Amino acid sequence: QVQLVESGGGLVQAGGSLRLSCVASGRTDSSYAMGWFRQGPGKERELVAVISWSGGTTYHATSVKGRFTISRDNAKNTVYLQMNSLKPEDTAVYYCAAARRAIHTIVVVTTQYDYWGQGTQVTVSS
Repeated sequence: QVQLVESGGGLVQAGGSLRLSCVASGRTDSSYAMGWFRQGPGKERELVAVISWSGGTTYHATSVKGRFTISRDNAKNTVYLQMNSLKPEDTAVYYCAAARRAIHTIVVVTTQYDYWGQGTQVTVSS
């Protein structure tokens, strides 16, 4: 079992920045691909960004490319999402997720993730 705890959400004005963190605990001795997802009001959960265990492979959704950056520090069992130039449409609950995979593999399908955090709210005011 792996437990994931997100933090760093909050209220920010449009154009501002936030950095989300996701700390993993439990059975972290295996390699896990990690992802950030979000679910806005009345919307389905959508992929934001994913990263391989090695950190060498990443994918960012088109809607956030150039504004958000996913990264990880395996020594700290932590994945980050740096969010810049935030827009009101970025308002959502942000979740991190983990999927056990080979070290260079990313996972872009939501249903293939094994573990999920509880989420952290991000609200961007106009």
